[in-house]
Amino acid sequence: MKILHLCLGNFYIDNFSYQENMLPKFHKKMGMEVEIIANLMSFDKDGNPSYLNKGGSYINEYGIPVTRLEYKNHIFSKRLRKFQGLYHTLCKSKPDIIFIHNCQFLEIKKVVNYAKENPDVKIYVDNHADFSNSARNFLSKNILHKIIWRHCARQIEPYTTKFYGVLQARVDFLKDVYKLPHKKVELLVMGADDDKVQEVKNPEIRHEIREKHNIDEDDFLIVTGGKIDNFKKQTLLLMDAVRRINRYNVKLIVFGSLIDELKDEINKLSDGSKVQYIGWVNSDDCYKYFAASDLAVFPGRHSVLWEQAVGTGIPCIFKFWEGTTHIDVGGNCMFLYKDSPEEIKEHAVTSHIY
Repeated sequence: MKILHLCLGNFYIDNFSYQENMLPKFHKKMGMEVEIIANLMSFDKDGNPSYLNKGGSYINEYGIPVTRLEYKNHIFSKRLRKFQGLYHTLCKSKPDIIFIHNCQFLEIKKVVNYAKENPDVKIYVDNHADFSNSARNFLSKNILHKIIWRHCARQIEPYTTKFYGVLQARVDFLKDVYKLPHKKVELLVMGADDDKVQEVKNPEIRHEIREKHNIDEDDFLIVTGGKIDNFKKQTLLLMDAVRRINRYNVKLIVFGSLIDELKDEINKLSDGSKVQYIGWVNSDDCYKYFAASDLAVFPGRHSVLWEQAVGTGIPCIFKFWEGTTHIDVGGNCMFLYKDSPEEIKEHAVTSHIY
């Protein structure tokens, strides 16, 4: 059986642990033939969005063939995600199953055409959009999502076996914004890479990370990570909260990409000892930092790191968002309801430590 993963509605980044990486990896481990068709959007060395210079084909880190499609020569092709050669590439692939990661691309009509010509192919679609990361202004909500992307979703719907929201909030988005049939929409929770979780159980990894950053074994280490931008400025509040804790052995490590306009604030809050900002770390190392820590705190918008942290078994504190409480698997976490260092310090962090 051959499964084709279409990563055209969002980025695809090699050597990462997003759902677009994990599902193909484990489908191949299950013995299936796997292929990926992706756009040119990736990350640079600092974890910031970037575009590859050109399309082409290669074999990724899991031995899976990847084809990168170039955009059509049109001023809005990147924004509306129109690609060269999609139908030809689908015909060449001849999949039994197509798994579409985000249906928000105009070229989805080529997938519809392929499904019409090949009625035995099964199609599944997942969705990573919700109101915390999408449809945040009038044009995005009412034009892009309620007209353009809704049209794409409804085009592919007759040929789709199931639509999956990767959070409950994203299940609701499919139902309420794209108006898809409720019976076709389900929750498919993102998870952690089981292989990495097992690897970081080695006690040497905890020792190695702590030694690298001058963290003693009896220090209480808090970790947070992910993109630090204007939608996740709450990381600054966490740094401030830890600085206010009057215990020398409570330490914080912050990793992730950082926008230029927040660099000065981050540097002011980082003292290199109690609070350390260490920059971008690769996907594998995220698991190592969770394993080396005593508590993970995510005070901002949802990130795939939430599920990865839960997967490693570390206690966590998360900002409360409607439709994201699946990460509470039975007392493993607490939630933050206010954007304030006082709440983090007095009602969350200190209650976990003391």
